[in-house]
Amino acid sequence: MVALSELWLVILIATVAVFFASSIMWMLMPHHKKDIQFLDDKEDGYMDAVKSLDIKPGLYMYPGCDHSKSPSDERKTEIKERWDAGPWGVLTIYDGKPNFGMNLIKTFLAFLIITVFVAYITGIGVQPGADYLHVFRVAGATAVLGHCMGGLCGSFFQGKPTRFIITDFIDGVAYALITAGIIASMWPAGVNPLDGILIPGLID
Repeated sequence: MVALSELWLVILIATVAVFFASSIMWMLMPHHKKDIQFLDDKEDGYMDAVKSLDIKPGLYMYPGCDHSKSPSDERKTEIKERWDAGPWGVLTIYDGKPNFGMNLIKTFLAFLIITVFVAYITGIGVQPGADYLHVFRVAGATAVLGHCMGGLCGSFFQGKPTRFIITDFIDGVAYALITAGIIASMWPAGVNPLDGILIPGLID
């Protein structure tokens, strides 16, 4: 077992590496360019409509199908008709202008938390001095769970496009490989049981 305190440096280095990799993937690489679309000439009308409705910040799904308020049979029929007719979607209203700097800080902290758990689980299952490939496999599998699987179910239910889910998953695999590679390359060496022992005949 390797204590988490022995891995603080590798945790920090892996987190920084993943953070910069994510920045490169989103800002410089082309595979995310088609993930998010814009309303173009329809944006003005849409924004005017949202402002006029004065919707409070939050995450909304439409058409609304909330049955917790025990609607009447007539209302249930109306809800079903609206649901069958569509359109269907998810709407997020921010509570203020997006803060890019704060979002970067939150992203870094998220990567840090994932890396801490990857190092912790790897430290439980892998002994000091283990070979590179063994450490890489354990850390990599754990990192894939952290970077790829956490938000997958939410993406399905919130209607994210398949392309976005796939490219996000690919990014997560890349982050996992980076994390595993750094952890494996900096894994603590084992203690040689002969260290410090003088063997007669080998010393003049």
